[in-house]
Amino acid sequence: MTERSLASKINFFDLRRNNRLIIRDARKEELSFIREQRVKAYEDHTEKVPAEHWEALKKAISSEADQQEGVDLIVAEINGVILGSVALFPAKTDAYEGYVDEMDYPEIRVLAVGNESRGSGVASALIDECISRAKAKGFDAIGLHTGSFMNDAIGLYQGKYGFERMPEYDFVPADDGIVVKAFKKNI
Repeated sequence: MTERSLASKINFFDLRRNNRLIIRDARKEELSFIREQRVKAYEDHTEKVPAEHWEALKKAISSEADQQEGVDLIVAEINGVILGSVALFPAKTDAYEGYVDEMDYPEIRVLAVGNESRGSGVASALIDECISRAKAKGFDAIGLHTGSFMNDAIGLYQGKYGFERMPEYDFVPADDGIVVKAFKKNI
């Protein structure tokens, strides 16, 4: 059974009943799977953006930026199956390839949960891990950027976690009017 077909058999009930969700650092041999899962998760947004924007986004989320020095690439797994991942970029890193000034706090990037695992708490577990790691490193804030069209993500960040808008750090990467919105949370 492939990882993808096994993941489709894992549901919210399994996560709660078995309580075997493991959050850990990704391994090098998992990188291609993580990037493929990321692209599939973000494909939900292809209808919301022009084709050129989607191609630029796909290139960005598939890049090796998550392999920079000091970046924590984190996965959530159950029974050996990766359900989602996130990258936590250290403070004072060019996490957005020159679009934004380097921040004085860590940044959450490329949070992605496989379609079959959405709504099961995987995204929250990954965000919680990022917050814990930022606190453990002595930071009192954490940030992130997300596309203005990613309504579910924005709802989670603002609604559940209380991230606040930081419009002064917004940017428009494709010069097409689609804003990548900045958020920050004091921790």
